[in-house]
Amino acid sequence: MLGLKSVTVIMVMVEFLDVGLNNLSKAAMNKGMSDFVFVVYANALAFFVLLPSSFFYRRRTYPPLSWSFICKLFLVSCMSSGAQLLKFIGINYSSPTMASAMIDLMPAFTFILAVITGMEILDLRITSRQAKCIGTVVSITGALMLTLYKGLPLIRADASHNKLINLQLLLSSQTNWFIGGIVLAFQSFLLAMTHIAETWVIRDDPAVLMVTTIRSIFVTIQSVAISQIAVKGLNAWKLKPDIEFMAIGYNVREDLFQHYWLNFLSIFNQNFMFCLIDY
Repeated sequence: MLGLKSVTVIMVMVEFLDVGLNNLSKAAMNKGMSDFVFVVYANALAFFVLLPSSFFYRRRTYPPLSWSFICKLFLVSCMSSGAQLLKFIGINYSSPTMASAMIDLMPAFTFILAVITGMEILDLRITSRQAKCIGTVVSITGALMLTLYKGLPLIRADASHNKLINLQLLLSSQTNWFIGGIVLAFQSFLLAMTHIAETWVIRDDPAVLMVTTIRSIFVTIQSVAISQIAVKGLNAWKLKPDIEFMAIGYNVREDLFQHYWLNFLSIFNQNFMFCLIDY
C-alpha cells in the first residue's frame, strides 16, 4: 500500500510530465501538425507498446469479458478520447501555460462528481473536507480569472494604421485565448468524469494491463473516425522527423504513466481519492 508521501511524489511527477507534454505539443502544432492527427498517432503508438507487454506480464487467467464490461470501457474510451482532443485543441487556441493552469480545475470537478456519486462524503465538520471545498472554490475562481483576462501584449504603435492592425491582432488573440480557456475547462470536466468512470470499470475487472490495452484500441479507433472528418488531405498525416516525433513519443510515456501506474493502481490504494482529487 502506498503511503501519503509516496502518492504526493507521484502527483508531482505527473504534473511535471504534463507540463512537458503541453509545451512539446504546442511546439509540434506550431510546426503544422494537426491536433487530431497527434491524438491518433499517440494512442496508436501506446497500443503497440502495451500489446506485447500484456502478453509478457499477463496473468494466467483473465476473467471473461462481458458485453456490459466492453460497453462500459467503450464509454470510458469515448470520454478519454474527447478529453485528449479538447486538450490539444485548447492548447492550439491558447498556450501551454493556460493548459497547465486550467488542469487545476480537474480536481475541483472530480471532488464535485465524487460528492454527487457518493464516493466522497461532504462533512464540513471535518477539516480536510473544508479544505477541499475551499480549494474547489479557489480553483474555479482562478480559472475564470485566467480565462476572462489576458494582459495586454507589448506592441508598438508608431502610426495610426499600425494601431488599427495591432488592435485587430489583439482582439483576435483575446478571442482565441477565451475559446481556448473554455475548451480546456470542458476538457478538465470530461477528464474528471473519465477518472470516476475508470474507477467503476477497473473494480469490475482488475486486470489493469488488459483494460489499459483495450482502452487504447478504442481510443485509437474513435480518434481515427473523428480525424477522417476533421482532417482533410493526406499531407496532414505525414510526420516530420523532428519535434513531432518527440511530442508523440513523450505523450505515450506520459499517458501510460498516468493511466497505468497512477489511475488504476491508486484505485486499490487507501489514498485513492487523494490521487484523483489532487491530480
